[in-house]
Amino acid sequence: MKVRLVVSINAVPGKGTELAQALRQRCADVAKEPGCEQFEVFQSVLNPDKFTLLELWSDQAALDAHAKVNASRAPLPPGLRAEGSSREDYQYNPTR
Repeated sequence: MKVRLVVSINAVPGKGTELAQALRQRCADVAKEPGCEQFEVFQSVLNPDKFTLLELWSDQAALDAHAKVNASRAPLPPGLRAEGSSREDYQYNPTR
């Protein structure tokens, strides 16, 4: 069964543009991983320091493989991400 993640990310105040640039290549790289059906970051138009990451994986095994790759990936530049991020996981069951 597909797995959907919704991740809320906060930038350090005033660093939203820089965080968006740092996430651009990360998104392109992750989107090429096996089982990744969606990996996109959306920036709030009301608060440019708030982001939502939408991930869709073909199954839990693909997400687990991604987690292993992520553990060895270089971290984002320091000083861009603020505290207060959250993650929601769902078993994806489209209704239409």
